[in-house]
Amino acid sequence: MKKFSTALALAAGLLASTSAYAQGVDPALPAYKQTSGVSGSLKSIGSDTLNNLMTLWAEGFLGAYPNVAIEIEGKGSSTAPAALIAGTSQFGPMSRPMKSKEIDDFEKKYGYKPTPVRSAVDALAVYAHKDNPVSCLSLQQIDAIFSKTRKGGHPTDITTWGQAGATGEWANVPISLYGRNSASGTYGYYKEVAMFDGDYKDSVKEQPGSSTVVQGVASDKGGIGYSGVGYKTADVKFISIKGADGKCYEPNAANAYSGNYPIARFLYIYVNKNPNQPLDPVRGEFIRYIYSKQGQEAVVKDGFFPVSKGLADQDLKAFGLM
Repeated sequence: MKKFSTALALAAGLLASTSAYAQGVDPALPAYKQTSGVSGSLKSIGSDTLNNLMTLWAEGFLGAYPNVAIEIEGKGSSTAPAALIAGTSQFGPMSRPMKSKEIDDFEKKYGYKPTPVRSAVDALAVYAHKDNPVSCLSLQQIDAIFSKTRKGGHPTDITTWGQAGATGEWANVPISLYGRNSASGTYGYYKEVAMFDGDYKDSVKEQPGSSTVVQGVASDKGGIGYSGVGYKTADVKFISIKGADGKCYEPNAANAYSGNYPIARFLYIYVNKNPNQPLDPVRGEFIRYIYSKQGQEAVVKDGFFPVSKGLADQDLKAFGLM
């Protein structure tokens, strides 16, 4: 948890300024301009969390290059490294960083590491039913709700909303748990950060996608679940998380950029980029599109948080696109 939150906080200077344009697009980002010589096909295999956003980027990109074929498959972040290694995809979206073994396996085949695109920022949100009176929980409480190992140190298991602070008719309502399956990067990241790398309770209802977690919570009065911040509907509410300073922080752009919201993360797209060869035009232009004004407007449209021109320039340089 500390490792990623710190990394994100250190990058805050390269992310959108929380005071100037908090969740808006960095005005310094250029508008995307169509170029010549772009053709071929692209396939993306990986994160479900990024599925909608990849689709929005593809739609915008196809507006400039209607003859390019794009296919998007979102079955979970763990499917991205294998597809990149096998050469069956050009992009590997992941809602978590690649694990060291995944990077090693890639490097064994190609002789170099995969290159990440830090495409957007997500605050991994904790959702409850819209009528739930609980508004804020500590990570230790969240751990005691979801985990059977309670590595966060909470003294007791939490199984009812009364144990989480609810009163009156809500006090005896059983907590019903919703989460992702183990192929999901969100599953792994939540386990690492919100559960102190503990083990999930057997009672967690594992869902195949981000939206189905939210749908489950929406239809279950006692429900609680986790999913990307961009998947909120009118039938659920965010649970704020108590920071180290004792204050409650919502999963919004300012708190994600500052590191005050403890389960914020980059959303990555991994690419097989040979350091000794330039990217082919179709992949290079798709990455340029992601880091354009239009590309980051799609990030905001999908409910996630945009990155700044400073961070975009860093990644474009890493791909030899500047």
